[in-house]
Amino acid sequence: MFGRWERTIASFAKKASPARQLSGALRTGLICSLPVSLVLFATAGGAAESRDSAASKPEFGPHVLIFDPSMPAAEIQAQIDKVYAVEQKAEFGSERYALLFLPGKYHVDVPVGFYTQVLGLGASPDSVEIDGNVHADASLPRNNATCTFWRAAEGFSVVPSGGTMQWAVSQAVPFRRMHVRGNMVLHQNHGWASGVWMSDTLVDGNVDSGSQQQWISRNSEWGSWTGSNWNMVFVGVSNPPQGEWPTPPYTKIERTPVVREKPFLAVDAEGHWNVVMPTLRTDSQGITWHGGETPGQSIPLKNFYIARPEADTAESLNAQLSKGKDLLFTPGIYELDNAIQITRPNTVVIGLGFATLRPIRGTAAITTADKDGIEIAGLLLDAGPTQSPVLLEVGQEGSKGQHAANPICLHDVFFRVGGAGVGRAQVDLRINSSDTIVDHTWIWRADHGSEVGWDKNLSDNGLVVNGDRVTAYGLFVEHHQQFQVLWNGNHGRTYFYQSEIPYDPPDQASYTSAKGVDGWASYKVADGVTSHEAWGLGIYSVFLHNGVTLSRAIEVPHSPGVQFHHMITVALGKKGEISNVIDDRGGPTAIQPRVAPKVTEFP
Repeated sequence: MFGRWERTIASFAKKASPARQLSGALRTGLICSLPVSLVLFATAGGAAESRDSAASKPEFGPHVLIFDPSMPAAEIQAQIDKVYAVEQKAEFGSERYALLFLPGKYHVDVPVGFYTQVLGLGASPDSVEIDGNVHADASLPRNNATCTFWRAAEGFSVVPSGGTMQWAVSQAVPFRRMHVRGNMVLHQNHGWASGVWMSDTLVDGNVDSGSQQQWISRNSEWGSWTGSNWNMVFVGVSNPPQGEWPTPPYTKIERTPVVREKPFLAVDAEGHWNVVMPTLRTDSQGITWHGGETPGQSIPLKNFYIARPEADTAESLNAQLSKGKDLLFTPGIYELDNAIQITRPNTVVIGLGFATLRPIRGTAAITTADKDGIEIAGLLLDAGPTQSPVLLEVGQEGSKGQHAANPICLHDVFFRVGGAGVGRAQVDLRINSSDTIVDHTWIWRADHGSEVGWDKNLSDNGLVVNGDRVTAYGLFVEHHQQFQVLWNGNHGRTYFYQSEIPYDPPDQASYTSAKGVDGWASYKVADGVTSHEAWGLGIYSVFLHNGVTLSRAIEVPHSPGVQFHHMITVALGKKGEISNVIDDRGGPTAIQPRVAPKVTEFP
């Protein structure tokens, strides 16, 4: 968001030595005299599968740390601090970590840095309790959290020191299946923040959004909510805040039409490791775990092939899929010379610690067949140096299957083009399969970092939807060079949309979608679509060059079945404008005085 392009990115090379030192310490088991049984080591044979024994722990490798409540708190704290020393400033770094807490109580402070996932391993969030701080802090000066990306807290309870948990974040930060036994603030001393996502979460006290520009909460509960800015969306929330759009800018959808919560790791009372596949819910409100556990099916971890970045290739991973295995990616960067091909129904592919898939030869990273029940969760897909036609393709072109009873689901699957290095992709995510559910994504063409520029990190579209009845919750799509979203299928639904259009078109001629139309609409519903609905959309501009404008933020056909609710546009930079919010409605943005047009209903 605004302000990213102003600051200097610290070179990750300066952080490489501590990361290597930490990895080495973990591999040799020297970190704080941690017992070998509690640090999971790499095996010489490469990716390892879990042994069929309740007593044995899976071999996740050196970047997954498993904590046991019997360990001294000082030992746990020392490991957490060493991970944070690597990840605190490593916005485009190469290290990835997952911190796993077995059921029990812990007295530690957990700062959550880049590419760090903190997970509780209980069937309920209350199975793991952290008494102390768990916090995400602003990564830029002056309490600026607009670049506090790529980190996660999932599946545990927190008793925050002082009574309030700080979670100052922006895009690609899942906060799922959490219980905050106190209050929660979504900012750091009211500095800038541009986030993000909460689901299946209970906060006993107040949630203060403060300076957050936007936020989506799905199927969550709290004592109270305070604060608003531009676009705050509540879906399936049992106690949403009082007030109505546009003042305050609250969009409230009473019940969530259809969703399956994200699969999660859990260890049962006998020590068995499983991946829990939550039950599909329709017309739901509130959290899943009021009864103590999230209802669902437990899949033994032995059914998963545990992938390792130093050992696995697309060929080895596809071989495991062909044997009927599911996939669990341990933290790291996987350079792929071909696409991972998911062909079986009900295949589960999950990542720990922001496991990153990077196609290096111009292929997709993942393709799927048009099959029921495929689950993909917790991955970062990073475009490689040779342009890929697509990074993730769900179903083949022309897919005709119907999957309403057992939909394909994408949870916390993130996309990046450039920023960490050369990256190019024509389309990031293309959905051909009908009834697909997108449950939180950030699809980002980088606006800062390495190899960033109009002729460098190339990407036409973030999301293209060809299937019917596709539903998206928490859709963040930014900076692509044509339509950010192109929706061709019928009966699509979007609950919350956040988008910055590209900063860097060098001139209007380079940024023109049709005769007489300046720029490319951020959200485009194709002319032939007769049914589409969206709630809570915020679209923003930060043009860096003079003489560049956008005619309309949202472009849709005029059909009674195409309906949009609660839209806002804001100019964050001093150049150019967005001339209308949706088609010819809304009027232009302005900086002096600030004008942020809103449209409540369309048509």
